[in-house]
Amino acid sequence: MKKFYAIYKAPVSVIQDWMKNPEAERKAMEAKMKGEWDTWLAKNSEMVKETAGLGKNKQVTGAGITDTSNDLMMYSLVEADSADAVAKIFEDHPHLQIPQSSIDIMEANILPRMQRS
Repeated sequence: MKKFYAIYKAPVSVIQDWMKNPEAERKAMEAKMKGEWDTWLAKNSEMVKETAGLGKNKQVTGAGITDTSNDLMMYSLVEADSADAVAKIFEDHPHLQIPQSSIDIMEANILPRMQRS
């Protein structure tokens, strides 16, 4: 089996607009999406090995370290035979209900000389 990363993305502006919704409305929508997410994950748990949210961002450049933001929200580590097989299970993922959202699928290419012994 190969390893893949699924990277969940949504524009920062969309999330900022989402946070402007009344708290009760937002909580109800979050609960609905969590239920749909749990159902999706149960259906695909043999392939999805890990999922986590991504926190605040620091960007490191030759000029230094700065606080920044980007469209990356979460990731999942998935095991499958191909990127197409991974993409197929994400076609109906609840994350895609977020306007302008997407999920990028990328194979994890292990670099043998970069692994710890």
